[in-house]
Amino acid sequence: MDFEVRSLDSMCINEEEVKTPSWYNLKYLVFGMMFGIILIKSEVISWFRIQEMFRLQNFHMYGVIGSAIAVGVISVFIIKKLNIKTIQGEEIHFPEKPFNKGIVIGGLLFGFGWAMTGACPGPLYAQLGYGSTVTLVTIFMAILGTWVYGIIRNKLPH
Repeated sequence: MDFEVRSLDSMCINEEEVKTPSWYNLKYLVFGMMFGIILIKSEVISWFRIQEMFRLQNFHMYGVIGSAIAVGVISVFIIKKLNIKTIQGEEIHFPEKPFNKGIVIGGLLFGFGWAMTGACPGPLYAQLGYGSTVTLVTIFMAILGTWVYGIIRNKLPH
């Protein structure tokens, strides 16, 4: 296999175009498995925990979500304050996103689906890996919903 070595100082590189050996992607599998284990051990893939959250019966999920938001806010603050760059040396930009009613409609649809299925898209594969085969229905519907959105996207409020 021949690999072209490119200098990161002189150009911006699209990582998808860089040729790497197929085993190089194993790191994503390993990190994905580690993330799945964390989701399982923290019980955020538990249908019962999710139902408790939507019924306002338990703080567990709100604590997990709140912690993630806090880490995100602090991380963005540090990135902006210290002008941190990507691994490739590119500046990180946070574009302003205008508010529109599609955000509310999409959020409500997402929340209803989450409450009904007991799963948001992130941990679906962890649930499947944990042995919850009924999750295949939710995965199929998530893929179908994404496909339908792609078809009708131009007709929706953005």
